[in-house]
Amino acid sequence: MLILVGYLVVLGSVFGGYAMAGGHFGVLFQPLEFLMIAGASAGAFIAGNNGKTIKATLKELPRLLRSSKHNQELYMDLLALLYQLLAKARKEGLMKLETDVDNPGASEIFTRYPRIMAEQGILEFVCDYLRLAISGNTDPHEIEALMDHEMHTVKHEAEMPAHSLAGISDGLPALGIVAAVLGVVHALGSANLPPSEMGELIAQAMVGTFLGVLLAYGFVAPLASLVSQKVAESMKMYECSKVTLLASLHGCAPQLAVEFGRKVLFSTERPSFTELDSHVREVKAG
Repeated sequence: MLILVGYLVVLGSVFGGYAMAGGHFGVLFQPLEFLMIAGASAGAFIAGNNGKTIKATLKELPRLLRSSKHNQELYMDLLALLYQLLAKARKEGLMKLETDVDNPGASEIFTRYPRIMAEQGILEFVCDYLRLAISGNTDPHEIEALMDHEMHTVKHEAEMPAHSLAGISDGLPALGIVAAVLGVVHALGSANLPPSEMGELIAQAMVGTFLGVLLAYGFVAPLASLVSQKVAESMKMYECSKVTLLASLHGCAPQLAVEFGRKVLFSTERPSFTELDSHVREVKAG
């Protein structure tokens, strides 16, 4: 919802300042200018992206209105899940995890964490690399390299909406100039009009430049930035899982392995050592 607050601040600042300067709002109401700019940017968006990117961008836009789900509780659940899996593997052997990772929906451990179960990407990530560890034929360094390749692919795919929105933002000022130039052409084509009417036509034309710049930097660019931030938040779950699993594969005890995972989290969501230790003790007791 913060994005709506930001939009209100943008509109209030721009139009409030315009009103305080004695500007007339009637001249700013130019639906045809807006139609040209919005239509051209939509057409450029369709022409410059494939179907996969267009679908991903349209799917991502409604999510930007929701608050972030990547909070401390979600990361605590992830670390607790990893702790339980690694503790079971250390106590009973890696082979005992095979039924859990093959069918997480029927696993007593996985089903304790419905929020993690809802994160399909991270669920598959954890299960896939535990399967590789169970096979026993892969070196931890090879697993780390494979993790890096997969995370790079996941991040690249998740950032496609941000790149497409950034492209629209970059093009909007130029499309505003196109609309303004067409308005000036129309005004010059009516050179026989009185100066007052000519001035009005030129003012209307300049609205195109104004709209292009305002839409680009006041509305679309923040969307691209917000998508990039959400991608960075989601990738922290992968990084946390990666570091925790690799620490375990290198011989660290489960409680120490989840401490490795805790350290890679952003400071705003990272639980303290005491909070994580208490949470792990509660999990162990349960």
